[in-house]
Amino acid sequence: MIGFFIALLSGALMSIQGVFNTQVTKTTGVWVSNGWVQISAFAVCLAAWFFTGRDSVAAIAKVEPKYLLLGGAIGAAITWTVIKSVEALGPARSALLIVVAQLAVSYLIQLFGLFGIEREPFAWRKLGGLLLAVIGIAVFQWE
Repeated sequence: MIGFFIALLSGALMSIQGVFNTQVTKTTGVWVSNGWVQISAFAVCLAAWFFTGRDSVAAIAKVEPKYLLLGGAIGAAITWTVIKSVEALGPARSALLIVVAQLAVSYLIQLFGLFGIEREPFAWRKLGGLLLAVIGIAVFQWE
């Protein structure tokens, strides 16, 4: 049950962060804003690491396969795409499309067992749920 609430918190924080970053971009530009996001996130992670257990930094070199270390670079791309989508579509439309894209890609990752995730069998009801979310976007956009 805690995972459910953490996921809800994550979605809420992502929406707030997208709006904050878009507003900062109006003053600084997209790459300065993006850089600030990454640097401030690093500072928070460093402080958390310092106060909570201090896992070995050298362990990062043992991660296999190495492409899994691209999460930070993907994070920069995520920040840029969120800023640009909120700027173009507004926070609500942007969030709807982002969530549906996350759902679709996550389901494909599970179906094909990509990136070390356990493979899951196809389920029509899950595809139906995804299609229902797409219909929800159309209803939300309807004027």
